[in-house]
Amino acid sequence: MGDQSLMNHRNKTLALFQRIFGDRLRSAMPMDELTTLRAGGLAELFLETSRPDDLVVAVKVTLEQGVPLTVLGGGSNVLVGDGGLRGLVVRLRHGGIFRAGSHHVRAEGGVTMNGLVRWTIQRELAGLERWAGTPGSIGGAIHGNAHFDGRLVSDIVSSVGLVDSTGAVRSVSQADMCFGYDDSRVKHSDERVLWAEFKVAEGDPTVLRASARRSLGFRKSTQPLGLASAGCVFQNPRLEDGPLPDDVPRSAGALIEQAGLKGRRVGRAVVSSVHGNFIVNEGGATAYDIRQLVEICRAAVFDCFGIVLRDELVYLGEFDSEL
Repeated sequence: MGDQSLMNHRNKTLALFQRIFGDRLRSAMPMDELTTLRAGGLAELFLETSRPDDLVVAVKVTLEQGVPLTVLGGGSNVLVGDGGLRGLVVRLRHGGIFRAGSHHVRAEGGVTMNGLVRWTIQRELAGLERWAGTPGSIGGAIHGNAHFDGRLVSDIVSSVGLVDSTGAVRSVSQADMCFGYDDSRVKHSDERVLWAEFKVAEGDPTVLRASARRSLGFRKSTQPLGLASAGCVFQNPRLEDGPLPDDVPRSAGALIEQAGLKGRRVGRAVVSSVHGNFIVNEGGATAYDIRQLVEICRAAVFDCFGIVLRDELVYLGEFDSEL
């Protein structure tokens, strides 16, 4: 396709998207405003919506037009490259929460985990209170099977609504979601999360609030919540990743700390002094800075312990070719 033909195709595609999504569609959206790491380039096209149906439409129209599609939730656990994101970025934000029978609650993909915790506590429903303080959205929590204090979010999930790359929608049971540590079916398929149903039971609101406060307090004391970060950068090592000395826990943060990396910096990106598995942006860090620091940490841990740390951070968009 020649340059003029390519430009004509882009203009027609943009006009089509504008007819479908109206003035909600934006161009050249800065991704550093939409991610918790506060870094990254521009999204070519951007749509923010609370409606899962909009995501289904976006899946279908991007497929028809041959346009790349990226789905973003709360913007945690991701690093967008300085070169930005081509195609359409759909950010699911907010959305509905509904009772789904007496023992289940359905939350749409853009609902935040904290929002769902508050909603259930207000209605005296137990099951999610210990997830207070979890960053990001329901969609993101399902995608990466969020974990905290030895628990996996999949433990309380009963079913998930997915849309595939053709726009077909289906309900998938917990057993068919192929959940694992930092893993789920959608990490390895062309599917996106529309909603999830969670198991709940009646609870005493006083007890639920106390449990939520304890979880939030623990996070505040062990994580740099006041600074821009994506959350944990690496997965904790698995047994198959190799042996460790008896006095060294299988914790990526502990390995990074013992490798002497707390406080290590590249530009304005710094390994947190509070938690070694967090890289914080002190303001103005580029995605290049952050990713360089990630690789420094990975190499140092390998040199010290012979363990190759696996990514928990998800990389989106275009990065410098030297990385």
